[in-house]
Amino acid sequence: MAYFVTGATGFIGRFLLAELLDHREGTIYCLTRAGSIDKLDALKERLGDDDRIVPVVGDLTKARLGVDDSEVERLTGHVDHFFHLAAIYDLTADADSQYRANVEGTRHALELAEAVGAKHFHQMSSIAAAGLYRGVFTEDMFDEAQDVEHNPYYQTKHESERVVRQEARVPWRIYRPGAVVGHSQTGEIDKIDGPYYFFRIIQRVRNLTPSWFRGIGVEGGEINLVPVDYVAKATDYLAHQPDLDGRTFHLTDPEPLTVGGLLKALTKAAKAPQPTVNVDARVLDALPLRLGNTLAKLPGAKQLTDLVLAEVGVPRESFQYLTYPTHFDSSKTRALLHGSDIEVPPFATYVQTLWDYWERSYSPDRRKDKQLARAIKGKTVMITGASSGIGRATALRVGAAGGKVLLVARGVEALEQTKLEIEDLGGVAFVHRCDLADMSDIERMAKEVVQEHGRVDVLVNNAGRSIRRSIALSYDRFHDFERTMQLNYFGPVRLILSLLPVMRQTGPDGRKGGHIINVSSIGVQTNIPRFSAYVASKAALDAFSRCISSEIIDDGVHITTIYMPLVRTPMIAPTKMYDRFPTMTPAEAADMICKAMIRKPKSVGTAMGNAGALAYQVAPRGVDVVLNAGYKLFPDSAAARGSKSGKKDEPSTESVAFAHILRGVHW
Repeated sequence: MAYFVTGATGFIGRFLLAELLDHREGTIYCLTRAGSIDKLDALKERLGDDDRIVPVVGDLTKARLGVDDSEVERLTGHVDHFFHLAAIYDLTADADSQYRANVEGTRHALELAEAVGAKHFHQMSSIAAAGLYRGVFTEDMFDEAQDVEHNPYYQTKHESERVVRQEARVPWRIYRPGAVVGHSQTGEIDKIDGPYYFFRIIQRVRNLTPSWFRGIGVEGGEINLVPVDYVAKATDYLAHQPDLDGRTFHLTDPEPLTVGGLLKALTKAAKAPQPTVNVDARVLDALPLRLGNTLAKLPGAKQLTDLVLAEVGVPRESFQYLTYPTHFDSSKTRALLHGSDIEVPPFATYVQTLWDYWERSYSPDRRKDKQLARAIKGKTVMITGASSGIGRATALRVGAAGGKVLLVARGVEALEQTKLEIEDLGGVAFVHRCDLADMSDIERMAKEVVQEHGRVDVLVNNAGRSIRRSIALSYDRFHDFERTMQLNYFGPVRLILSLLPVMRQTGPDGRKGGHIINVSSIGVQTNIPRFSAYVASKAALDAFSRCISSEIIDDGVHITTIYMPLVRTPMIAPTKMYDRFPTMTPAEAADMICKAMIRKPKSVGTAMGNAGALAYQVAPRGVDVVLNAGYKLFPDSAAARGSKSGKKDEPSTESVAFAHILRGVHW
């Protein structure tokens, strides 16, 4: 017995090959483009193949799949089962590409199957062939499909089935899987589509909202999901059962989740806030057509929608599943599979596996780490203040991404702990103790680093000191201004002056250039009250950096200033009022720094900070009025007043609301 498979290296294809290798005998011929043989070789190695998998060079878009005459002659009379899996499974692909691959590709596959005398032709279709049929769609139905012209994917899957039904001269069988998701045991997938588009939205909600929060969700039609291992096992089994030619098999979940049920399962797996009330999206179908068209044509409506969807990474086409009207009856297929131990597992039993695999391998955070790895490959990254907070979180990210991390701070014990954590992640780190308020100690440490490591490619000036005190309480505290300038301005400048000469010169390895990242404050943009000592020191470093940037640009040295919003770190702990304010986590702050390493922008700021800077340019007195209101709402802390009563500084309801409106601003 021998097999011919198109799309063997695709998602379903590689799992079907595994089934054929494990449970069947004979050669498996696999169509592959001339430039893709290495992909098939990699799959053979993964499957532990002993040369049963044989490549056949061809092309889906050519007549008879582009297989030459000598190869056809070699295959003639030897192919028992011809599996046609190659197709475009993408709602967003253009119509011409889908037609060539799905319709013409199927026709070309039939031509080859007939030319080699294949005994059976197996087409992997999709439930999309039913279009938007309203009601129960059975395995015997085809012409009853509705609205297939609604999307090129529906139309081409329907037409490719028609090609098989009307043109095939080889006995055929058609398989219609639901939306195929990852392996139920491992979660493995190879691309992001279908329900995975919404994983990113759930992740964002989880990162921005406490897990105990309960909100409004979305209800809708059925979402029929099946894991890829079920599809592969069922296809292999049904293909080898006698007397089933000319039949269609629904490889679908007999009890599919609705949109609301799917979101509930996913948010639970993601440990994200779960909705308590669902708004049924199907009420939109009841809108009069004229009203729907009018809303869609409002000025900027489409552009705004596209902008939002692009930001969350969801194609517009995916939203049609919110009101999907079809239920797929699979009773005949399930009867055939009865006794084979092949059945669709309940989604709840493997949703956690799907989520964990996606978050490990395909989430935006993971992709960003891959970008970060490319940006810092082979580079030495120095991070000051690496013993806790933002510095520690950044060091862990950089270490995990493959950078050589130099950890700098006064507390050696805490640095050693960070070093151990980086090494547990497979990274490399070195501890360099330094008092960053002591200019001579900075100079000593910098010389030590250059001697041991040769150069610093990326310098993150993160260590800092914050003082929150009104000017009325600062008349006799000039040392507050000296201390903040010492650590926040003179310290980074001394370090830059020590490391910059090596960055600017070409080393023995031919490298030249570098990147200096200064962690500044949103206060520099918003001019917040009570932080005159702190903001002035950060603004000084900002001005210094702007001035030298034009002098060093020819040497490939970049400087980035990050206007960091309020972050929950040990530095803000003395101000107990901040316990009830919206703050960024150290991990989110580290993400801003890592993005800067990738893109090397002149500055990085939040929407609130950028808006504050613009507002001050346009209406400075108006901004003073707003800031004065904040100044009155947020009193000096007990520590700033020198009080030792131990009484907590409890914010008022008005001040908490004000802090949420101007999110991220220090008060």
